Amino acid sequence: MGCFSFLKLMMFVFNGVIFLSGLAVLGIGIWVKVDGGSFVQILGAAAPQLMQLINVGYLCIAVGTFLLLMGFLGCCGAMKESKCMLLLFFVIILILFIAEVAGAVVVLAFSSVADIFIEHLKNWAVKTLREDYGRRDDVTAIWDTTMKELKCCGFNNYKDFNSSYFYQTHSQTYPTGCCLPPKHECLESELDSTKQGCLHEFQTFLSRNGKIVG
Repeated sequence: MGCFSFLKLMMFVFNGVIFLSGLAVLGIGIWVKVDGGSFVQILGAAAPQLMQLINVGYLCIAVGTFLLLMGFLGCCGAMKESKCMLLLFFVIILILFIAEVAGAVVVLAFSSVADIFIEHLKNWAVKTLREDYGRRDDVTAIWDTTMKELKCCGFNNYKDFNSSYFYQTHSQTYPTGCCLPPKHECLESELDSTKQGCLHEFQTFLSRNGKIVG
């Protein structure tokens, strides 16, 4: 087998895997959006810790469609030796590579951009905590997971929940993620004083791992 034939075969195999992966991700995304009830039952029984996947159906559809497109271009371009398909495939790969490099440069070199991003993130986060936490299941699930994984409470601190929908409808108590265990909900006097806001924990993570993330 010549070098060209070997490269052609490898191109077909790897892009075939990408195509099948895209098909699987797209199928999951469509399943989540069309028949969310059965998906929740199966996922809840098999892996309760992955229940947050029910909130990313549209993302799965978008990623799956993109992978299908890339796999199709790579496979057909390699098998048919189509210059047009292969050129489009490599142009997309090049654009992704440039975007990743640009993103890394922004993360590593332009802290002011990061500050602007954090300011916008702060406005959105505090708004969702006060208006949507406890009201919308998807927002509540995302925040519960974030506070659990980062071991934090609120965005700035626990006071983000003051006058919130959750605070007013739960007898002026704070959510589980802010409380000393094994409290389900708690008053201010029962809060875990060791927990900082999620912004502080996120900034700490970036300061320790910023270069790795970049």
